[in-house]
Amino acid sequence: MRQLKISKSITNRSSEALDKYLVEIGREPMVSIDEEIELAQKIRKGGREGERAKEKLVKANLRFVVSVAKQYQHQGLSLTDLIDEGNIGLVKAAEKFDETRGF
Repeated sequence: MRQLKISKSITNRSSEALDKYLVEIGREPMVSIDEEIELAQKIRKGGREGERAKEKLVKANLRFVVSVAKQYQHQGLSLTDLIDEGNIGLVKAAEKFDETRGF
């Protein structure tokens, strides 16, 4: 039976993709508290404008997901898997976000 040899090109691929992702999310502008409230109201109204508002709110918080994911790496899951799961949670949170509750 042949032995499996993992070459650097395979292992570096996910690292390169992660680096590119981090650069992309670094370009996304952060939103102010007032903008978050406005986006949450648009999300609640729904429609196309609501979908765009949800997308903007999610994109503005992707860096937060990465910072939390970094705290949990080396506990059994890869950083990319943690970020993926965090992004799923972020989308759900954006849909349920209630700006009237405060912080």
